[in-house]
Amino acid sequence: MLGGAPNDAALHAAGRRWTYRDLEHAIGEWNSRHRDLDCYDASELGLAEALVAVCAAARRGIPVRVENPEARPERAGIPAEAFLLVATSGSTGRPRALARTAASWYDSFPAFSARTGITAADRVLITGPLHATMHLFGALHALWAGACVTDEPERATAVHAVPAVLREVVRAAPRLRTAVLAGIAPDPGALAVAAHLTVIEYYGSAEVSLVAARRVGGELDAAEVQGAGEAAAGKSRVAVRGDVSVEPLRLFAGVQAQTRNGLLFVRTPYAVLGAPEWSGVGDLAELGADGSLRVRGRGDCAINVGGTLVVAEDVERTLAAVPGVRAVAVLGAPHTVFGAVVTAAVELDPDAELTAVRARARTMLSREAIPRRWIPMRRLPRTAAGKVARGALRDLLV
Repeated sequence: MLGGAPNDAALHAAGRRWTYRDLEHAIGEWNSRHRDLDCYDASELGLAEALVAVCAAARRGIPVRVENPEARPERAGIPAEAFLLVATSGSTGRPRALARTAASWYDSFPAFSARTGITAADRVLITGPLHATMHLFGALHALWAGACVTDEPERATAVHAVPAVLREVVRAAPRLRTAVLAGIAPDPGALAVAAHLTVIEYYGSAEVSLVAARRVGGELDAAEVQGAGEAAAGKSRVAVRGDVSVEPLRLFAGVQAQTRNGLLFVRTPYAVLGAPEWSGVGDLAELGADGSLRVRGRGDCAINVGGTLVVAEDVERTLAAVPGVRAVAVLGAPHTVFGAVVTAAVELDPDAELTAVRARARTMLSREAIPRRWIPMRRLPRTAAGKVARGALRDLLV
């Protein structure tokens, strides 16, 4: 499961350097110290120590918990085949307990390498806690590939991040060449700061892991973002600003998808233990005739405004392209006449005026999709991985 040569760098974290030889030694020591345990717990450990514990569990063939210590999910039991005991992100509510085999991730690593271009030569920056599965996946893939996992932006050549975090990381990471984005579709602001990078967006979930991926990038304006959405709906490619292009999401090998009443269902070898043959992802999506995938947003985030269905994430993508908007989250609020109306919570740049943002939004959105309520916030509530915590936001606003 470790792909590096003995003297290659494996970990640079918390100011300490580990070669792959050092990592092998640490794994052996961990198992010697904890031979009486039948389940490890890496939830409260730092990056390097947590990865040692996870690798040590894999060597012994026992499960390991990598959970948010502040919101541990309840578990009725641990399946016999379980390796990783993880949880959903909690972006829409309380985290839900999941268990997966080692193969459900490791079998996807060759395809992930092919899509991202990450190799043993990379130093891979992990930008969030390992209990966020996108970060744990990225770190274990890097070690499998023989790369170096790091928490030091100035050394990184590749990064795993959500778009909001990428905005901050790029300034501190001059050697970056590749950004791997997940958790939420990249907004124009994040793509603008990453215009000099190869940007790979992948779509998936904690339950089904990798589903699809595409290359995105460039400084996109609102029209180009709309064009990118059309590409994802089934058109082959849309060139934007020179050599940078936005490709449609393409399913990973072995993954099948279908829609039922507009909602996406996936059949995949990468699912968690106990998943049904076809797993409902909970997202509204469209499948193109050429096998491309367009994800519109969470099905439970669809807002019925007077009989017209408004997808919250469609509105968010449009508002994110408005100058002065740093981040935005859209929710439905009950209304006695229309059933529901659109509410927008926004983070604005310091010099931005909400009145100007509202005026621009009226020229970009349909009548039903225009927010009736605007709430400026210093910072939107986020999960540990950096995604907007919609459940927490709803509790605050609705």
